[in-house]
Amino acid sequence: MYGRLCFSFVLKSEVLHIETQNATPFRVLVSLHTLKPPPKTFCQSSPLQNQSETLNLLAKMKITKRFNRVVKPLRPVNCSINDPKPQIIKIKPNLKQKSKTKPRTIKQKSQTQSHLHSLESKPTLLLEKTPILGPEFYQIDALDLAPRLLGKYLKRDDVVLQITEVEAYRSNDSACHGRVGVTPRTAPLFGAGGHAYVYLCYGLHTMLNVVADRQGIGSAVLIRSCAPVTGLETIKARRGLDTEKPLLLTGPGKVGQALGISTDWSGHSLFTPGGLEVLDGPEVSEIVVGRRVGIEYALAEDVGALWRFAIAGSPWISAPKNTLSLMSP
Repeated sequence: MYGRLCFSFVLKSEVLHIETQNATPFRVLVSLHTLKPPPKTFCQSSPLQNQSETLNLLAKMKITKRFNRVVKPLRPVNCSINDPKPQIIKIKPNLKQKSKTKPRTIKQKSQTQSHLHSLESKPTLLLEKTPILGPEFYQIDALDLAPRLLGKYLKRDDVVLQITEVEAYRSNDSACHGRVGVTPRTAPLFGAGGHAYVYLCYGLHTMLNVVADRQGIGSAVLIRSCAPVTGLETIKARRGLDTEKPLLLTGPGKVGQALGISTDWSGHSLFTPGGLEVLDGPEVSEIVVGRRVGIEYALAEDVGALWRFAIAGSPWISAPKNTLSLMSP
């Protein structure tokens, strides 16, 4: 199976003749012969030539897979003179890829920290360039204005809030204050769109409304909930509540308290710089709608009207949330 292979070496007065004949690599026949010409094999020429031919022949021979497994290199571990039975382990390739990411230097860390600081101040920088909405923005029906106010910003001094939930109240709505006509309290409601209408609910909660449509119509949009953007510490102080959870601003009375306004702000222009302003903001992609809250005194058709709007997926929405559903396009 492995063929016939012989080697002849001259050792003093004898020739060491090694012959393998139809044997595995581990069965070798060794015989000693007296000094005489070696058998007629490939070892007929000079020792150097024989060595060269032998190497060439070995290079051409095909080693079986079995032989490959036998001669697989092993590396001894803790092999010393005093250790008659050294431990043997197989050499395993290192398959773990080295990470190409270099360790951050002190300079890189400082750049990362400065980047975080820039992100913290980013809302303030953006709001400085955000325009105030003009009076023409409000000259539409309250039902159309309500969803458009979502995502816009309310600004007073260092406090900026993003509007997340609103309710629409139209002039022919039995739940609207305009149903009683013009009074000292409701007069701002009948003003031109773009002004504030502020009233007290149960004599305790300051409710902020944005007047809609043309002068004399008597409709508005109630701001129900907001999310804090800047001035968080001021908001906490005004609310008397040390938290950053949605509980801080989910409810119309909480929004009025966070802005620090009173009924004296009723009739204030929201498009005039200074004081209380409404700034432009991103458009909302998805809106949820539902019935308005706390208007059980109104007519059944108005109670069931889906005129409550909120930003879908926002945690800054007042209760109840289970009455809200996604608005169809």
